[in-house]
Amino acid sequence: MLDTEISAAEDIVQNSLDYTLFSWSKQKGIEPIAVQRAEGVYLYDYEGKRYIDFSSGLMNVNIGHGNQRITEAVVRQMQEVSYVTPGCVTKARGDLGKKLAEICPGDLNKAFFTLCGATSIENAIKLARLYTGRHKIISRYQSYHGSTYGVLSAGGDPRKIPADAQQAPNFIHIDIPYAYRWPHAPESLLRDAVDSLERMIAYEGPANIAAILLEGESGTSGCLKYPQGYLKQVRQLCDKHGILLIVDEVMSGFGRTGKWFGFQNHDIVPDMVAMAKGLTAGYLPFGCLMVTDQIASKYDNAMLPLGLTYSAHPVCCAAALETLKICEDEKLIDNTVAMGKYVDEQVELLKQKHPSIGDWRNTGLLGCLELVKNRESKEPMAPYNAKPDEMAVMNKVAAKIKELGMYTFVRWNYVFIAPPLCVTKEQIDEGLSIISQALTIADQSVH
Repeated sequence: MLDTEISAAEDIVQNSLDYTLFSWSKQKGIEPIAVQRAEGVYLYDYEGKRYIDFSSGLMNVNIGHGNQRITEAVVRQMQEVSYVTPGCVTKARGDLGKKLAEICPGDLNKAFFTLCGATSIENAIKLARLYTGRHKIISRYQSYHGSTYGVLSAGGDPRKIPADAQQAPNFIHIDIPYAYRWPHAPESLLRDAVDSLERMIAYEGPANIAAILLEGESGTSGCLKYPQGYLKQVRQLCDKHGILLIVDEVMSGFGRTGKWFGFQNHDIVPDMVAMAKGLTAGYLPFGCLMVTDQIASKYDNAMLPLGLTYSAHPVCCAAALETLKICEDEKLIDNTVAMGKYVDEQVELLKQKHPSIGDWRNTGLLGCLELVKNRESKEPMAPYNAKPDEMAVMNKVAAKIKELGMYTFVRWNYVFIAPPLCVTKEQIDEGLSIISQALTIADQSVH
């Protein structure tokens, strides 16, 4: 077939397949959407088909697609200066740092700007070790903190398993049970989780532990809820033993959970907060590590041993500052709270209709359905870290969702519902209707 006979979409897809690599995917047999444009909660392909984006890209496009206020802010900054070294300053840098200090609680007043979530957490780990003089980091098994070697090792996601032979040392993992799969008395859940952490601290030696690293709210591991009061007790243990608390807000930050940050749902203040994704709503790659005044003061008269060529990139700072203004001007956090409650109500109705829904976990607009083959046994529709042949049913569900005009994140037996924070009730109804149709496939495997 001549090139002239190939449609624009086919050409775009083929070039990407032939000359680029796709994240977390086998490279043959994939069928990506060729996105021509995006606006609000919708993506549009080259054939004009519309897809409702029910996972905000990768839970990062919090303000919705195509907001031209970001474009204008970026252009204004580029017309002034596109890049200066991190040793220079720009107005956007200082204004953004000041704004982040205003929205962060406690004395989280100092921003070190990075490139993405992984680089935010890599620098948090490095700084925690240097600041405390200790070397061990405790983190959760079912968690994800990025894909570079340090944070991949820190995370507890099975995507790290192929690289285990080269993992970074001194990361200790704990298991935090969650209510849906807790087989014992509900009132024992918190105590068991805290006891387990206390034992691990004792085993590893408190004086060796630099930090505990946890997500503000769980994301791609399945929106797994902390036992009620867990993070407050973690904060107390950190204070008792001189351990720093690092909270990963890369996915749960900037309104996603109905607060500026997920940890604010737990009434704590961490020592460091890693940010990215919603900071620029994905419009440009950018990240930030916020640290307390106490940590920062150690480097008042000593070199801060952190550095990145693109730290405090002025164009990204401008995009981030405008993103935060949009969140406030459009009252997106208030909308998240209201729409989150509406989603909760509508999913309860879906549960009555679809026996494949075992559990629904959600905070604000960061939620997922857990699908099961049997509600009593809670046998998952696909197991943890499912092999390809164990994904047959869920692959059909995912294919149906796409066919009906939705883009969302489907993983193992999870279907994620995390639309942009500007979503309306009508758009939620539209999205849940698509998911409901797809769930009829899963319902057929219920026994």
